[in-house]
Amino acid sequence: MAPRVLISDKLSKTAVQIFKDRGLDVDYQPDLGKDKEKLLAIIGEYDGLAIRSNTKVTEKVIAAAKNLRVIGRAGIGVDNVDIPAATAKGIIVMNTPFGNSITTAEHAIAMMFALARQLPEADASTRAGKWEKNRFMGVEITGKTLGVIGCGNIGSIVADRAIGLKMRVVAYDPFLSDERAIDLGVEKVELDQLFRRADFITLHTPLTDKTRGIVDAAAIATMKDGVRIINCARGGLVVEADLVEALKSGKVAGAGIDVFEVEPATENPLFALPNVVCTPHLGASTTEAQENVALQVAEQMADYLMKGAVVNALNMPSISAEEAPRLTPFVKLAELLGSFAGQLTETGLKAIRLEYEGEVAEMNVRALTAAALTGVLKPLLQTVNMVSAPAMARERGVTVEEVRREQRGAYENYIRLTVITDRQERSVAGTVFADAKPRIIQIKGINMEAELGPHMLYITNQDKPGFIGRFASLLGQEGINIATFNLGRKAAGEDAIALVEVDEPISDSVIERVAALEGVVQAKRLTF
Repeated sequence: MAPRVLISDKLSKTAVQIFKDRGLDVDYQPDLGKDKEKLLAIIGEYDGLAIRSNTKVTEKVIAAAKNLRVIGRAGIGVDNVDIPAATAKGIIVMNTPFGNSITTAEHAIAMMFALARQLPEADASTRAGKWEKNRFMGVEITGKTLGVIGCGNIGSIVADRAIGLKMRVVAYDPFLSDERAIDLGVEKVELDQLFRRADFITLHTPLTDKTRGIVDAAAIATMKDGVRIINCARGGLVVEADLVEALKSGKVAGAGIDVFEVEPATENPLFALPNVVCTPHLGASTTEAQENVALQVAEQMADYLMKGAVVNALNMPSISAEEAPRLTPFVKLAELLGSFAGQLTETGLKAIRLEYEGEVAEMNVRALTAAALTGVLKPLLQTVNMVSAPAMARERGVTVEEVRREQRGAYENYIRLTVITDRQERSVAGTVFADAKPRIIQIKGINMEAELGPHMLYITNQDKPGFIGRFASLLGQEGINIATFNLGRKAAGEDAIALVEVDEPISDSVIERVAALEGVVQAKRLTF
C-alpha cells in the first residue's frame, strides 16, 4: 500500500503532482489546517503531513498521528510544529530553509523604499483628493548607510541589493568572518557601532534567546535621530512598545514591519501611527517563492517516504540505515561538543577544526562534522540542521578543517573540536565509552571527565583554596541542587575549570553572583 500524504494548507498544485508522480497517495485539503478538530480526527490515517503556517501541529495532534512518519513545512519557520513531541514519537520534521530567501530580501528592500518616500501615506492622501505635495518630503537612499543585522542567506542578498543602490552597508553577525564580509562588500561591525551609524536598519536573524528584543528602548537610544527600522524576519526581535514610543517622539522616523509579536495581528498600537508601513507577514509571499518551497517540500517528503532519504530534517541527522547504530552516539558527541563551544563563543567565528582519532576517523565524518557545525551555530540560528549547517557556515566564510589520524593516546576514539575566533582558539574534546554515552575528556587543554546534562554551569577560575566551598555555599543559599561536579586544572595554583550540572535552570542573578566570587574568571550558563 502506497504511503498517504495529507496537505492541510494551501500549497502549489505542482506539489500534489510531485507526490502522485512518485507513487504516493495524496489528499489535498488546503483549508483543513484551520479546523483543529477535523485534523485531529483524520491525522491518524496519514504517513506524511505537508503544511505551511496555518496548520498547528501540537502535541495533541502528534499524539493522534498514529502512522505519521514525516512533517514537511514549506518554508523555513517551524514555530507551528511541536518538534520535541515529534522527535519523541519518531516523526521527522523537515523544512525548506532556502526556498524563499530572494522574496524575503526583496520585501525588505521594498519596505525601505516605502519608508524613504512615505508611499502608503502619500497614496492614501492622493486617493482622498488632498494633493499634499509639500507634506510628503522623502529622503534619498543613495549614499545612506544600511545596517544589516544577520548576514546569512537573506541578509547577504539584502546587502547585495543595497550596494547596487549605492548604499554603504554595515553588517553585524557573530558568524560573519572578515573574508566573507570583504566578498560581500560590507563592513563588519559590532552591534553598538551598527546602531550608531545606520540610517536604515534591517533585521534578518532568527528569534532566539540572544536575539529576542535586540531592538529595544536602550538600543534605540543609541541610534541616529531619524533612523528607519525594517523587520521582515521574526516578531519579537523588536520590542513593539519601545518602537511605538520612539516613533511618536520622532527618534525613529519610520518603521516597516512585516512580522509581529502576536500573529495574526488584527490589533496593534503600530497600526495607528502614520510613519509605519505594516504588512501581514508577506516576506515569503510571491508566486515564485511559494512554488519553490512547495516543490522542495514535496520532493523531500517523497524521497523519505519512498526511499528513506533524509534532507533538511530539523530533528534527525542524514545517516544511512546501515551505519546508524554505530555512528549515532558519535553524532550526538559531535553536536554536544559543537554546542559546548558555540555557547561559549561570543566574538566573530573564523574557523572550526575537527580532529578525529582512532576508529571514529574511519566513520562517516561528513555527518559528524555537520553535527558539530549544527551544535556550534544553533545558539544563534535555531533552525539550523545537519543538512543546512555546512552551507550556513560557508555563507558566513567560516573555514572548516577535518583531520583524521590513527589512535595515539589512551582513548580508542575521540573527537576534538577547536573554534578559532578573532581573539582566541578554544578546544574541547570528547569520546564515547561502551555505554554509548558521550563524555567530555578535555577543555582548553585541561583534562577532566564529565557527562553533559540539561542545565550546566561552566566556570574558569584560579586554583586557590576556598573556591569550591564559596561556590557550593552560594548554590546552597540559592536552593540549587548540584547533580554532578567535575574539576580540572593545568597545575597546582594555575588555571582551573569547573563543570557543574544542576537540577534546574540557573537565573541571570545567580550567574552574576557566581562571576563575582573571589577567583572566578568566567561563569557561563550552558544548556544541552
